[in-house]
Amino acid sequence: MTTTLDTPVLAGEEREARPRRRSPLDRERPAVRVAAWVTIIVFGGFALLPVYWMLATALTPDGKVFAYPPALFPADVTFEHFASLAGNSQLFDYLVNSAIVSGVTAVLSVIVSAYMAYSFSKYRYRGRRSLMYLVLSSQMFPQALLLVTLYAVFDAYDLLNTYTALVLSFTTFTLPLCVWMLKGFFDTIPDSLIEAARIDGASQLRIIHSVIVPLSVPGLVAAGLFAFVRGWNDFIFALTLAGPDKQTLPPGLANTYLGEAQTAWPELMAASLVVSLPVVIAFIALQRFLVGGITAGAVKG
Repeated sequence: MTTTLDTPVLAGEEREARPRRRSPLDRERPAVRVAAWVTIIVFGGFALLPVYWMLATALTPDGKVFAYPPALFPADVTFEHFASLAGNSQLFDYLVNSAIVSGVTAVLSVIVSAYMAYSFSKYRYRGRRSLMYLVLSSQMFPQALLLVTLYAVFDAYDLLNTYTALVLSFTTFTLPLCVWMLKGFFDTIPDSLIEAARIDGASQLRIIHSVIVPLSVPGLVAAGLFAFVRGWNDFIFALTLAGPDKQTLPPGLANTYLGEAQTAWPELMAASLVVSLPVVIAFIALQRFLVGGITAGAVKG
């Protein structure tokens, strides 16, 4: 008596022996990778070329800065322009002013925008959507257009040439984007967490401080970093509203190295590179919070 047994292993081996047909996606993958790397290199070079040119200018001796044709790589390298920054005490004063104004602006913007964004995200009341778009529409006006009005208001309250004038003006223009950034982040937080906290007897402020804020650290860091960079890079308001003692780095560098008859380009490039390091270090240290805070509001959970 003989029996026959079907062996599925052989069938599987026959299937494996068959040549796998390549899909159009497989044939396109090498081309897609090459195109992606070319795009990254082109945009990376476009973004980093000005930084490299600043570094090359800062390392070039004064007599060869305006040589023609310009050299892509400086033949003679000098560090005297960076060394001269150490003896410039006024530059350190500008740096301290920028740190104070930018830091206070970041903290104030995060606090105010967090409460506003929570209201827009978790409350439903008449006029909420109109108020949201009204806050966003303030970004449509050129900031220089409002400078005359702000100058008159600060002059009437004797706030010119003070840190308060700079912090209030910077915070005014950073709030709209910070509010919308945090609203998108708060929208991803389930309402069930808030309801559970209410059932446990938590007040509204306790819910915000003990439930919402710990879950929103990436969004708060992203908003704070945006506000900090806004205060660090501003030129026109710091030049107009602050006197020589309270000026920040952008107008301070312009007043120090830019002149009517001559401009010290190597020293200006060296100083610009040095004062950019705090912002670069902040971005590197907080990049994971920054990416999470910006992208969290893009997809609702």
